[in-house]
Amino acid sequence: MNATSTGPGEVISPGTPLVEISHLDKSYGAFKALEDMQFELRAGEVHVLFGENGAGKSTLIQIICGVQNYDSGEYRLFGETLTGLTPAVAHEKGVSIVFQEFSLIPEMTVEENLFLGHEITGGWRLAKSAMRAKVQSVLNRLGFKLDPAARVSTLRRAHQQMVEIAKALLWDCRVLILDEPTASLTDQEAAQLFDIIEQLRDEGLGIIYVSHRMPEITRLADRITVLRDGKYITTVNQADTSEKELVQLMTGRSFDSFFPQIARNPGETVLTFEDVTLQSGHAKNLSFSVRRGEVLGFAGLAGCGKSEVLRAAFGLEKIATGRITANGVALEKHNPRKALSSRICYFPSDRSTEGLAMHQSLTFNSTIAALDDPVFSRRKTLLNRRAERGFTEKMIDKLKIRTPGLTAKADQLSGGNKQKLMIARGLSREFDVFLFDEPTVGVDIQAKLEIYDVIKTLTEEGKAVVIASSELAEVMHMSHRVIVMREGRIVGELDGEAVTESAVLSHFFDHDNKSQAEEQHAS
Repeated sequence: MNATSTGPGEVISPGTPLVEISHLDKSYGAFKALEDMQFELRAGEVHVLFGENGAGKSTLIQIICGVQNYDSGEYRLFGETLTGLTPAVAHEKGVSIVFQEFSLIPEMTVEENLFLGHEITGGWRLAKSAMRAKVQSVLNRLGFKLDPAARVSTLRRAHQQMVEIAKALLWDCRVLILDEPTASLTDQEAAQLFDIIEQLRDEGLGIIYVSHRMPEITRLADRITVLRDGKYITTVNQADTSEKELVQLMTGRSFDSFFPQIARNPGETVLTFEDVTLQSGHAKNLSFSVRRGEVLGFAGLAGCGKSEVLRAAFGLEKIATGRITANGVALEKHNPRKALSSRICYFPSDRSTEGLAMHQSLTFNSTIAALDDPVFSRRKTLLNRRAERGFTEKMIDKLKIRTPGLTAKADQLSGGNKQKLMIARGLSREFDVFLFDEPTVGVDIQAKLEIYDVIKTLTEEGKAVVIASSELAEVMHMSHRVIVMREGRIVGELDGEAVTESAVLSHFFDHDNKSQAEEQHAS
C-alpha cells in the first residue's frame, strides 16, 4: 500500500487517522439526528457506515464534507480541529463525496462537468489543453473509457457515476465518500466499481462507504461502524463479525427474532404440481402441493430450478409433461392472464425488467393487474381514476412506501420501495396464492422487516404463500415447509421442526460432496 500525499512535501502513512469524530451532537430543533457520535477513518481503508434509514448516516457524512455544521463535540480532519467547515473548504482540504443523486449538468460535457467551478485559466482564456490533459490523466488512472467531449446526458447511469468519481479524484482527494454507489448499477457495473475502490484503497485513500448490502460489505469493508437511531453503537473489524451479528447490532434485536413468528393454520390445497417437467429442462418430475394458511419455501443453490418452478406456476415457463391445477381446475395452455384469473399472484426477482413499469407512476404500477376489476373500471372500459388514486394512497400508507409523491415514477424509488410497490399491485385484487421469488433481494434491513410482515399477514389471513430464496436463513425462518431442489429435481421436503440448517444443507449436495460442503459452510 502506498502512502498518501497530504500536500507539497507531506505524506500520510497507511493507518494514520484522517477523520476523527468524538462525542459529536447534531439536532434539528427538538429532533436529535446524532448523539454522542464516534467515528474514525484511516488512510488506506474502506470504512462502511451501516444502519437503517434514519440511523444518522446521511447527517454524519454531510458533517464530514461540510454540508452541515454540528452542535457540540469534536471533528478533526487530517489532525486539525475544525468548526464552521464549508463544502468548499472541505473540498480544498481533500474531502470528496459522491452522493446517490448525482450533481452533474446533463447538457455539459464530461470535461466541463469535471472542471465546473474549478476551471484552469491562462491569462483571460480557459487553458483547454491543460484541462484536457488533466482529465485524460485521471480517466487513465481509473481505467475509465470515457470521451471527455461526450455530453453527460448521453451516458448510461454507470458511466455518469464514473464521471462523479473522476470529478472527486481530479484534485487532491484523500477522503472519498460513496453514498449507496451501486443503487442503480448492474452486477457487472458494480463489480467494476469494486475493483476501482480496491485500487484507490491500495493507493492510500480513506474511503467512507455507505451501504446496506451484505455482499458488498463482505467484499470491501475493512471496518464497519454501526449506527442506530442517531447513536453510535460500535465499530467492528469486518473479518471478525458476521451478518447475524451486524443485523443484531443494527436493529437491536436477535437474529432469530428478526424473522416474525407466522401462525400456521393449513387449509385446503389451492395449487398442485403433478409430475411436471418444463420444456426448458430446468425442472423435472415435480410433484408438490400448496395449501392455504402456510408458507412453502423453496431452497437450493443457484441454478437448481427453484425460480423456474414459480415462473411455471404463473404461466411464464411452459410445461412439457405433467399437470398444474389451481383450486382443482387443470391449467391447460397456462399463461399469466390465466394465472391472474385463477387467483395466482407472482412477484419476480427482477423488479426493473419484469416486475414494474419503471417509467410509469406509482398509481399505474399498483393497479395495472386489476383494471378489469369493477372497483377500478366501469364496464371494463372506463377507468375509475379516483379509485385508483385512493387505492395507491392507501398502499403507500399501509406498506410505508417512501416516495416523492403519488405521481412519482417507479424508477425514482429505492430497491425496498420498488419491492413494496410490486406487493401493492398484488393487493389490488383477490388472490389465493402469492409467489415470491427472492422477496428481499437488494433491499435494506428495514424494508426486509416490512416485507416479512406482509408475508405474515397474508399467511395468517388464509392465503397460500410460496417463497423461493437464495438466503438460507430467510427461507428457513419464514417457511413452515421447505422443498429443497438440486439440478432441477426435488431432493427433499422438510416440515416444521425438521427444517434445520443441517437438514437443508444435507440435501444441497450429493452424498459424495455432502461432508465437504458442510465443512466449507461451517468455516
